[in-house]
Amino acid sequence: MDIYQHFRNEEAPFIDQVLSWKEQVERSYIPKLTDFLDPREQQIVETIIGTGNDELQIEAFGGSPHTERNRMIIAPFYEEITEESFQLTLLEATYQEKFVTLTHRDAMGAFLSSGVKREKLGDIFVGDGTIQIIVAAEISPYVVMNLTSVKHAKIKLAEKELASVRIPRPNWVESSKTVSSLRLDTVLKEIYRMSRKDAQQAIDRQLVKVNHKVVQDTKYPLGAGDLLSFRGKGRSKVIQIEGQTKKEKWRITTATLE
Repeated sequence: MDIYQHFRNEEAPFIDQVLSWKEQVERSYIPKLTDFLDPREQQIVETIIGTGNDELQIEAFGGSPHTERNRMIIAPFYEEITEESFQLTLLEATYQEKFVTLTHRDAMGAFLSSGVKREKLGDIFVGDGTIQIIVAAEISPYVVMNLTSVKHAKIKLAEKELASVRIPRPNWVESSKTVSSLRLDTVLKEIYRMSRKDAQQAIDRQLVKVNHKVVQDTKYPLGAGDLLSFRGKGRSKVIQIEGQTKKEKWRITTATLE
């Protein structure tokens, strides 16, 4: 069976990487710790390795049960995996909320400007005068030294216990919809209650991401598990494709993040 046929063409390089990790662990019996993976990448790893694999086990953790970006461990079935195995560090700083307004986007931009790769960064919390950033432990000293300001706010990051992480539980609100097709513009139109023209313009203006990547193809086909990000309007996801009606429309279950 060709495993690639179950995924999109653009996902082939990551599939190659996962297969390489799998082979490496099977050959060496040494666990593989990944960088932070987004939900779609985690889904691909789970699909390829398989939760029913008798020889290997996979675990994901990003600092709390509610984190979206997680590191994953692929290990022999007998290996003991603990929180410490994921090599995570929680960094925290405070700022004067009355003088400056900071957002998740501001913190992300400052982190990436410091020269660290996105793959080394987990979830970010910004609110109530506090910034929390979960990072791969190996880059923690570098981030503390180089990330000293966000927007116009001077900050001083310090390591904290993971138990104090403030990532909130996501509140996904599900709904059932009927759409004429599974095209990106069509599903976007229904989820965000807008015209097809406005949906197409948003896609053309690079305001829409599918699985954390900008997609400019209005006809891009969506599937179960796809996560959508619409700048300025929030996030949503396709939970399930239920099938077609007698009139050849698609019944789907979607969810929006409140």
